[in-house]
Amino acid sequence: MNFSLFIARRYLFAKRSTNAIHLITGISVFAVAIGTAALLLVLSVFNGFEDLLSGLFGHFNPEIKITAAKGKTFEPDSLVLSKLKSLPGVLHMSETLEEIAFFEYEGSQDFGVLKGVDQYFASINGIDSTLREGRFKLQTGDRNCVVLGAGMRNKLSIDIDNPLAVLTIYMPTADASGLMDKPFKTRFATPTGTFAIQQEFDSEFVISNIGFVRELLDVAPQTVSALEIKTAPGYRMASVKTEIKSIMGPGFVVRDKYEQNEAFFKVMKLEKWMGFAITSLMLCLMAFNLIGALWMIVLDKQKDISILKSLGASDRTIHRIFLLEGLLLTGLGMALGLLLAVVLYMLQKTFGLVTIPQGFLVQSYPISMRVSDFLPVILTVGIIGLIASLLPASRAMHVPSYLREE
Repeated sequence: MNFSLFIARRYLFAKRSTNAIHLITGISVFAVAIGTAALLLVLSVFNGFEDLLSGLFGHFNPEIKITAAKGKTFEPDSLVLSKLKSLPGVLHMSETLEEIAFFEYEGSQDFGVLKGVDQYFASINGIDSTLREGRFKLQTGDRNCVVLGAGMRNKLSIDIDNPLAVLTIYMPTADASGLMDKPFKTRFATPTGTFAIQQEFDSEFVISNIGFVRELLDVAPQTVSALEIKTAPGYRMASVKTEIKSIMGPGFVVRDKYEQNEAFFKVMKLEKWMGFAITSLMLCLMAFNLIGALWMIVLDKQKDISILKSLGASDRTIHRIFLLEGLLLTGLGMALGLLLAVVLYMLQKTFGLVTIPQGFLVQSYPISMRVSDFLPVILTVGIIGLIASLLPASRAMHVPSYLREE
């Protein structure tokens, strides 16, 4: 075993001259443990919120979305549609068409986004599982139906249980040039359900069948705003996306679920690492306990240091001993902190120790611990411990090889 490491390990658990040194050392290890646990838990909580909101977005946004590079709509070629559907990595594909419209219901009025979807839309994202009332039904015989976001339902004061009241939809007409021409095309639809996913979607979207929206917009029967795709199990989204790009060509934009919400995920990542940085600053303050503990150990072991020097130990060896002593104390605190973080993670995951006030989507704070987060935590704590050990180690190096007897 390395001589410096052997001495440092002996000093780690060696008997001190006073109990105060034991107490200070224990406090420093405890501080490092709390800081380490805080770092890992901060990252895990942000991971939990990211996974939660990503899952909510997944109930509306598809895994892969194809849109036109220019313009709002396009007419996909039947041969291209056939190629896309035949790809092994494509499980379902849905045609969608959306446009801003004006809605009126029993005297309440508001703007929103009317989205027409086909029969595969619910299979793409499972939106029917997010219904809070009613049914996910977009057509009944010759009657067109709509399913609204909870926010739109509240703004329009819609009563799903009233079959006699209908939603009036106003869509601007493109050819209204004369004074006598009607500026809006008006149609009626029956509200059949309400979904609740995320505020951004709930407060804007009204979903109906795509044939109704095409007729309202007066466009060709094949017109779509986007093609939305769900990948088959066992296939990597990136590889499926690459194949779709090769089929669609340069005139189309193919985005995965992360690119569709790129701004949101960037903000979440920024907040995550800002929280990590702030917690690291807190750990830096806690490192002063470690400096104090190592300084006390150096003072307590001055006689041992002088003996080691008399036996031929160099200043570099003494410096290395107490540098390793600081790293061992840091490592001990780090190990305890990681263990504490894992225990708290399991308790939160199982029992929901920290709850969220009523009205949120979940009852307790979401948390998700990732293996990739351990490395930055270990590196950060290790670097802080190394820096905190430098000053006491330098002090030990300057202890003379002989000490005057008091």
